[in-house]
Amino acid sequence: MGSIQTTDDPGGANGGLSREQQFLAVFQKVTRLTSLALDHQEVMDTIARGLPELLAIDACTIRLIDASIGSFVLGAAHGVSLEYLSRDVIDSEDTMAMIRSGYPVFSDHVDQDAFLPFHAAASREGVKSVLTLPILYQGALIGIMRLLTRSARSFASEEISFAMALAEQVGIAISHGRMFKEMEAQLTFLREIQGISALVNSTLDLDGILNALVERAALTMRAKGCTLRLIDPESGHLQLAAAHGVSSRYLRRGEVENEGAIKMVLAGEPVAVYDVSHDQRIDYHQEMADEGIVSLLAVPIKVNREVIGVMRILTDAPRVFADAEVRFLVTLAEVGGTAIRNGRNYRRINLLLEEIRVHETFLGNIINSLRHQVLVLDCNRRVVLANKVYLDAAGKKADEVVGMEYQDLCRSADCACPVDQVLEGVEMRPFVQEFRSADQSQWFERTASPVFDADGQVEYVVEIIRDITSEHMLEAEKIQSGKLQGIVELAGAVAHEINSPLFAALGTAELLIEDCQQPELREELAVIIRNLRQIGELTRKMTAMTGYTSREYVGERKIVSFTQDAKDCR
Repeated sequence: MGSIQTTDDPGGANGGLSREQQFLAVFQKVTRLTSLALDHQEVMDTIARGLPELLAIDACTIRLIDASIGSFVLGAAHGVSLEYLSRDVIDSEDTMAMIRSGYPVFSDHVDQDAFLPFHAAASREGVKSVLTLPILYQGALIGIMRLLTRSARSFASEEISFAMALAEQVGIAISHGRMFKEMEAQLTFLREIQGISALVNSTLDLDGILNALVERAALTMRAKGCTLRLIDPESGHLQLAAAHGVSSRYLRRGEVENEGAIKMVLAGEPVAVYDVSHDQRIDYHQEMADEGIVSLLAVPIKVNREVIGVMRILTDAPRVFADAEVRFLVTLAEVGGTAIRNGRNYRRINLLLEEIRVHETFLGNIINSLRHQVLVLDCNRRVVLANKVYLDAAGKKADEVVGMEYQDLCRSADCACPVDQVLEGVEMRPFVQEFRSADQSQWFERTASPVFDADGQVEYVVEIIRDITSEHMLEAEKIQSGKLQGIVELAGAVAHEINSPLFAALGTAELLIEDCQQPELREELAVIIRNLRQIGELTRKMTAMTGYTSREYVGERKIVSFTQDAKDCR
């Protein structure tokens, strides 16, 4: 750090004017330069280009504090190479400490001072002397301005005071430019937020919304591109969801979630990186250089305070992101988070509805495949479902039956319907109903079962109507068969009882006819013997009966014919 030396001519310019007049002329020109530009970037570029000529120096650089990293980043420069500007260390810790305290620092022969961390870069650049000035606004440090010469140069105390006044003027100009730019940007950003919000509210197409977000974010912020990555709920890893303005090769460069900057964003805070090629929080420096990316701004995407992703703005020129830009991207990410939540909910609802539809179809197929009639009713006794068997039997369509009152379908006149019994809490027992038509009768067995809700109340009732006509007729036939079989058995027993006295009477008659000499009496005995033999034949047949057959007769009557074994029918 060199001493302050006095010179008679500040820079050797305007030699015919007094020192105060020279300073005033330069100050007026600087004021005029800064007043012409309203964009703070234009202000910095104008000052960096104009001061070397006005102060008879070789170069000027302006660096601003990046609040996200608490360090200085390049704002504007003129007269030095990009290699010199891209060095890792700006100056020594002592110098930077004094600057942060608001004091100017002058260094002569910086190319020869081995204690300065940038002396090698200064030597390659040919820089000899450097005057570093704090840029203040309302007493707060917002940046530094450096005046550089390629020949040894000393600055008098009044020159340094004048340079400090210029730096303060630069701080005012930059702050005003920032404020104007922020006001202008805020209006633009507000209109853009309104437009994007309208877009989000107009559709539930999640992919379309995300693609629109990255495209409009890049265009609004005049950036090279924008990427949006979301945390996969299953794997927990960041997955690319949308991108604009960057190549597929860049997007395939590899995982980014282990980057320092990404970790900070996932912790919930925005991160601005001025120089991605040298920032240690960034990986894939070469891939970013190949893509032409210089600066980036990353913000978290949140839903209900939970970080679900990362949105990054990428620029192809050095960029110090203003507060308005950071707030815009944060707000845009919040809108995106809302859209993502709504889109995901919409997808879940669609999946749920599709699942319900599949389940309903599956259940409907099962119910329709049942052989019996099925009715499902709600607790208000209205039909909510009827299977195909019931509809075919009733001769109705589903839309005619669903919603009908149960009493309009229940055809029971002599007893309570089973559904009513279930809803009234009465113990339900299956019962049989007969329905007579002109040519035949049908019998149905009806049962009902309750379906309870979470509170144990009957929510639905399932009624099953089973056609038991064939079973009923078979049972009736069995009963009739049992009665006839009893008759058959009774006839056999009667025949057995008749046979004993019958054979005795027949033997007696045959003996009498042999001893009888009277013709009239013999004729009467012959008639008796013939009749007894006929009775004997009848009892033999009754004893040999094993079954019966029936055939229709007049009206509802039937004629019963008894059968016997073939060997007994000889």
